[in-house]
Amino acid sequence: MHTHLKSKKGWLKVADMPERIVLFDGVCNFCDGAVQFIIKHDPEGLFSFASLQSDAGGKLLKQYQLPSDHFDSFILIENGRVYQKSTAALHVVKSLPGLWRAASALLIIPRPLRDAIYSVIAKNRYKWFGQKSECTIPGPEIRKRFLS
Repeated sequence: MHTHLKSKKGWLKVADMPERIVLFDGVCNFCDGAVQFIIKHDPEGLFSFASLQSDAGGKLLKQYQLPSDHFDSFILIENGRVYQKSTAALHVVKSLPGLWRAASALLIIPRPLRDAIYSVIAKNRYKWFGQKSECTIPGPEIRKRFLS
């Protein structure tokens, strides 16, 4: 598994990247909880992670021309395709084993409605769940799934 984002031009070819990368707000307790949930329910290690505040996260935001001035979106880059907000979250659970896949049925709800609910949670996530002063540093076994 690739853990470093490096290339001569600063850009990566999709073939050189992990298949599934989750970008998340690294100081958000709710977002960190979501990442811990994914790690716990992803025994095959399908997902790699980068906080939006990290160098790797910044490079990916730039490469995919995503805003880098606010961190209110959960992002999944899957085989070079970008999913954001509720669509990203539902595509993640769709890849997890077991009953979690059933939640992906919510993809039938129109995206604007799903994202409206997502946006309410995103807007209030610090107030409701708190935030950290810095990103959590995972243990060595999990750290290899985080891009640097």
